[in-house]
Amino acid sequence: MRISHFILTIAAALSLAACAGEKTKAPVYVWEGINSKTNMEELSEKYRFWKSQGVVGVCMGSGDADVVREASARAHAEGLEYHAWIGAMTRSGLPHKWYTVNRLGQPSDENPPYVSYYKTLDPADPEVREYLVGVYTQIAELPDVDYVQLDYIRYADVILSRGLWEKYGLVMDEEYAPADYCYCDDCVAAFKELTGIDIREVEDPSKVKEWAQFRCDQVTGLVNMIVEAVHAKGKKVSADVFPGPMSHAYWMVRQEWSKWNVDMLFPMNYNDFYNEGPEWLATIVKEEAESAPEGVPVMSGLFICPDWRNKDKVVDPEDSGLLPSEMETAVRGSLDNGAAGICLFTPGRMSAEHWEALAKALD
Repeated sequence: MRISHFILTIAAALSLAACAGEKTKAPVYVWEGINSKTNMEELSEKYRFWKSQGVVGVCMGSGDADVVREASARAHAEGLEYHAWIGAMTRSGLPHKWYTVNRLGQPSDENPPYVSYYKTLDPADPEVREYLVGVYTQIAELPDVDYVQLDYIRYADVILSRGLWEKYGLVMDEEYAPADYCYCDDCVAAFKELTGIDIREVEDPSKVKEWAQFRCDQVTGLVNMIVEAVHAKGKKVSADVFPGPMSHAYWMVRQEWSKWNVDMLFPMNYNDFYNEGPEWLATIVKEEAESAPEGVPVMSGLFICPDWRNKDKVVDPEDSGLLPSEMETAVRGSLDNGAAGICLFTPGRMSAEHWEALAKALD
């Protein structure tokens, strides 16, 4: 019997049975990218398989309204909750003034840090806010979208996670100017008006706590503006966030997500990115569950190793991830420390051995 969408939502939020008072397994979500070339019949087959493995909701990465319309309708046909997963700040081809400027005075659309797509918008810019509200509310209006999901809702990483330092040939033991945003005229002026501090005249801006807080507040203000607009459409908002927030997200990407008015949180608890083992999930999820706004469920994001038999040969953390033998530690560490469920990045990386290990961990 197909479980109703309403019951799925309650189960995801509360991890309680909808009938007979029985405790259910914790909900499982998945992240998956789709586009206009995606075969929708094959996507429906994936939906059915994922659901058979305990998946209750899908976070599908596309901002194309036509793609989202069909993908979300097919998800509902299979009894799955649909999160329209859309990147916020990393966008190309928009007005030059909308982009962040680093401490060297370089705009990110012309000098992106790390990788070419790190052309990040300024969350304090009123026109950027209006634009992004429009992006998310347009998708929220689609009938089968349950949540819009905010991704890259942050500044560029002023400090990369420890596991990525070698990849980019960096030692990031402090905040360095090329990745420190935003020093545009408007942000500098707004901060000076608020605090009396001209941040461009400060020898080491990373020591000015008010400056870090100012930028966290810009992201929070943008998020809550989007949430208000999406809620007005009768839909909900989920968000992909860095771990913490205070242990990582706050100082790495200026996300103080404990102040966000979202309806569900998906911390990206990718342990290999932090040179940590799967036991790290217990510690970080405890912080996240205690930090989340009251009533907002935390879905612990797990990074799966695609070629797990050869993980010992992998150098790049982005090709690494959890082995089947590590799934139980990661899943139980998350659920036993306050996570309402988990999310897999990505289901395409999951081997038969991973699925088997996941089922065991959820029993």
